[in-house]
Amino acid sequence: RQIALFSATMPQQIRRIATRYLKDPVQIIIKDKTTTAPTIRQRFWPVSGMHKLDALTRILEAEPFEAMLIFVRTKTATVELSAKLEARGYASTPLNGDIKQNQRERSIERLKSGKLDILVATDVAARGLDVERITHVINYDIPHDTEGYVHRIGRTGRAGRQGDAILFVAPREKSMLHAIERATNQKIEIMELPSTELINDQRMAKFKQRITDTLASEELGLYHQMIEQYQQEHNVPVLEIAAALGLLLQGETPLMLQEKSHNFKEDKSWQNDETKPRKGRGGDRGKERGRIRDKVRGKDQDRIHKKEFTLEKRDKVRGKDQDRTSNKELPLEEGMERFRIEVGHNHDVKPNNIVGAIANEAGLDSQHIGRINIYDDFSVIDLPEGMPKDVFSDLKKVWVAGKQLHISLLNKERKSRVSSPRDREGSKGKGGIRSISAPKTGRKKKMSRK
Repeated sequence: RQIALFSATMPQQIRRIATRYLKDPVQIIIKDKTTTAPTIRQRFWPVSGMHKLDALTRILEAEPFEAMLIFVRTKTATVELSAKLEARGYASTPLNGDIKQNQRERSIERLKSGKLDILVATDVAARGLDVERITHVINYDIPHDTEGYVHRIGRTGRAGRQGDAILFVAPREKSMLHAIERATNQKIEIMELPSTELINDQRMAKFKQRITDTLASEELGLYHQMIEQYQQEHNVPVLEIAAALGLLLQGETPLMLQEKSHNFKEDKSWQNDETKPRKGRGGDRGKERGRIRDKVRGKDQDRIHKKEFTLEKRDKVRGKDQDRTSNKELPLEEGMERFRIEVGHNHDVKPNNIVGAIANEAGLDSQHIGRINIYDDFSVIDLPEGMPKDVFSDLKKVWVAGKQLHISLLNKERKSRVSSPRDREGSKGKGGIRSISAPKTGRKKKMSRK
């Protein structure tokens, strides 16, 4: 008997199955010049975690599509993102490993029949998915490897049809973008995100079309009488009544998009070389920031023979002994807020553990993270003010050094001082704090979706 195992990709889970059930298996790989279909147009958009939903909304409003498959990393994210899209008026449903098979089949049938437009899925849940209507694949969360990317975008552009693949890339994920380009032997172009003017024009056109469709109805007699009575009773021009009804119809969601609500200036600046040294006094600090970021991300192999100025070394240089004996915190800098996280010395946490976790989850560059004070069983960290609620909620669930952060905003009256563990009854252990400040950039980044 001869057994063969076929898989579009070969992750560790599949390799384990092959090792377990096959005897002396031989792996056969068919290598093409490119691993993605030529019918797929690939683009990327530089965006941090704080602005992903806004960027996705713009794409949904401006890009003509039949059906869309959006990839995220976790099961929880499929449910949360799908709910947010539903709240914005899009027919969406999650698809993950916890969804029962019969419910999964119903969702796919709805997608095929046009009753559903958007699926938010994990990589595992979308395996084997073949729906011709899928014209767009959005990599909302960047995949962990190049094989995952190839598998994801392979859900569109099938059977010779044209497809679009869009990749959201945070500044810290730029290296993965380059890895994908090398693996696929294709240059992924930056996309032009729809302008505020274009979005507003389309919203206005849709609103007018709703009026036209409603006027075609034969059931307006009652409303004619009501408007006529209201006009006579209140002596209000018909045009003002119509405007009030339009506002009533729109509800709390603003019809027109405000430019300041979708400021992607910081994301667009990511196109520049972020490791490029700055001239003048800040030049050395710019190089230092680049090395610190690389150390946090674990991607400093090419600097292994160079002297690294890591977070912990910098901690010592700035007087760890002095900080350990001090019960007072430095005043809170302008544009920052102070937070408490439930992980400290007793959990063997290091500053770079905290920086890496928060930078990854919040989509925040490490240079914008402020002072970190590590106590016995908790830590205090300064972050840019105006953290979005969804980012704050995600950070509560993040695990660092075997503990969930359970991040909380300190009371304003306590922002300039946090008591030492010695001040608390029954507190024992290493005592004191480790204090470290992020590099100064001259201008603070505000974590807000106005």
